[in-house]
Amino acid sequence: MFRTILAVAVLLAAVPNLAHAQSKPKGARVAVNGMQMYYEVSGKGAPLIVLHGAYMNIPSMGAIIPKLAKTHQVYALEFQGHGRTTDIDRPITYPNLADDVAAFMDAVGLKKADVFGYSLGAAAALQLAIRHPEKVNKLAAASVSYDAEGMQPEFKEFIPHMKVEMFLEMPFAKEYPKLAANPKGFPELARKLIAIEKEPMAWGEQVKALKTPVLIISGDADVTTLEHTVSMFRLLGGGGAGDMGKPLPASRLAILPATSHTAVITQVDALHAVIEPFLKGVTPKGMFAAE
Repeated sequence: MFRTILAVAVLLAAVPNLAHAQSKPKGARVAVNGMQMYYEVSGKGAPLIVLHGAYMNIPSMGAIIPKLAKTHQVYALEFQGHGRTTDIDRPITYPNLADDVAAFMDAVGLKKADVFGYSLGAAAALQLAIRHPEKVNKLAAASVSYDAEGMQPEFKEFIPHMKVEMFLEMPFAKEYPKLAANPKGFPELARKLIAIEKEPMAWGEQVKALKTPVLIISGDADVTTLEHTVSMFRLLGGGGAGDMGKPLPASRLAILPATSHTAVITQVDALHAVIEPFLKGVTPKGMFAAE
């Protein structure tokens, strides 16, 4: 879960217009925990909340939003200090982001919804399911971890050396003022997102206690190790043998081949192919399945 998304510039260059390829979503702002949160609604069907990664916004999530909007009413949010949502004098933490989503749901009258989150958004969605389980029907979490020890060694070694100055000349920093409520707010956003990397993360017991079905999606070259991803799946009751007369677990695991962290969100067809059946409760039939 490369929460800082060092290569998000590739996404900003490649997909900024794809999110609006179909009918234009309806954008609005709503007061949430002292900020003005920007969101867009598109499509029809059961409600699905979509949460973006760090330094990202709704457009940089790309074509997965209109793809999901073909069968769902998608509520795409922009987090604190991201995109068109205002920043406030408060750290960006996963519990804070989760509580913001819960407050957003209350503000727009959503009692319960499915949730799809990527990277930072996936961790926030996981905390939403932990802190507000009554609000989450099913959760699809792409590039997520539940413990800081699950990060790739190279990334863990890099965290102590992170500085705001490293990010100021990157393309996504230059893109930031185009949408931002405060065009000069990028350094403060970077400071808060660097700080979140250093926050303790050890949610194993909470994940194990979850009743919410979770689809874990990871690239095979993601920032979270494959061992950690499988460990999370096992905490959720997965990893056993099928075809042995017992029902499959409610949670699922999908590994995208030849896919790095920042490439996960660009694999639109692959993402949709695993997210849609999960949300619909469709299970592939094995040779021994009853007719």
